[in-house]
Amino acid sequence: MNPAPNLVLVGPMGAGKTSIGRRLAERFGLAFVDADHYVEERTGATIAAIFEHVGEAGFRERERAALAELLAGEGRLVATGGGAVLDADNRRLMRERGFVVYLQVGLEAQLRRLGRDRARPLLQHPDREQVLRELAVRREPLYREVADLVMATDGMTAAEAAARLGLQLAERWQMDGVRA
Repeated sequence: MNPAPNLVLVGPMGAGKTSIGRRLAERFGLAFVDADHYVEERTGATIAAIFEHVGEAGFRERERAALAELLAGEGRLVATGGGAVLDADNRRLMRERGFVVYLQVGLEAQLRRLGRDRARPLLQHPDREQVLRELAVRREPLYREVADLVMATDGMTAAEAAARLGLQLAERWQMDGVRA
């Protein structure tokens, strides 16, 4: 068992962090928080508007503050944005205050799941496949660095992935205020 006060989901866009996270939070009696939605609520602006007005760096500052607030508590399942792992302080905080699960997804599944998405600023590019490949090269090692558990979500519905992950978490994680 690896005790931690919170569960944290990391991974690229389209991995299922939000849809799987909601189901897991219900199963384990945790408060579910999507970090990107939390940033939008705190700022009163969409992620796209934040990117437009203060750029990615400004968004990352707001994301860092939101994660610090969220992970200071206990009993939460936090679904992070795909780029949250870029910040070393975020990675440290996730490891200290959460059991971190890296939800892995292949490029083809990502493209399929994100096919109609027009809200993500980093995908506002004519060659989405190239963007996703470039993001994966930079972020994949960071997801692995921070993860206590890695699970691929390709070929599964959110319900199937949540059920499988729930079984693994029942064996490997317990909610605790002290990190082992």
